[in-house]
Amino acid sequence: MRILVVEDDPALAEVVAEGLRDQGMAVDRAADGLSAAAKLDHTAYDVVVLDRDLPGLHGDTLCQMITERAERPMVLMLTAASAPGDRVSGLTLGADDYLAKPFHFPELVLRIRALARRQPDARPRTLRVAGIDLDPVRRTATRDGHALDLSVKEFAVLEALLRASPGFLSAEALLEQVWDENADPFTNTVTVTVGRVRRKLGDPPVITTTPGVGYRIARP
Repeated sequence: MRILVVEDDPALAEVVAEGLRDQGMAVDRAADGLSAAAKLDHTAYDVVVLDRDLPGLHGDTLCQMITERAERPMVLMLTAASAPGDRVSGLTLGADDYLAKPFHFPELVLRIRALARRQPDARPRTLRVAGIDLDPVRRTATRDGHALDLSVKEFAVLEALLRASPGFLSAEALLEQVWDENADPFTNTVTVTVGRVRRKLGDPPVITTTPGVGYRIARP
């Protein structure tokens, strides 16, 4: 899941971004509305966590710009403006959810995951393919009933492959979905991580690789 955190408070932005990365999400940051708009033009995000009072381009304006896109991310407004009228106006602008500061971080995570599931092409919460069951909310994964001990990135790679199944995901697509804009495009981290996931899934192998195309988990 790819998230854009738009927040002009650097300390809060870092806390939110690192917390979401610990949950297996790929997170980019923008400190103002203009830089956020530029990132949205080049990257497909699942959810935008949007502060309302932003420099450069106000959060309200950015929210309206997002909602006018044909294919758009879901928007969670995260702001200190917490009066009922503020919530109503924020949702009227097109925000999909509204969370006031200060907030409880586990609630933020749950709201982001709920928004991602509301996307038009979102799949059911529990992913089931080739004997693998993965629940992104509970952070559990099993194969043929046996629990899988996966790191945060391994879990995210497996989730991405299951969501794409029976289609392929290239190494570049995995890098974009599971890591973030700071990832080195020339690194072999995708190959290494997929290899670890393969070993932990055990036999018979379910992740196939097609040179020049990518990785996939085929449906039986």
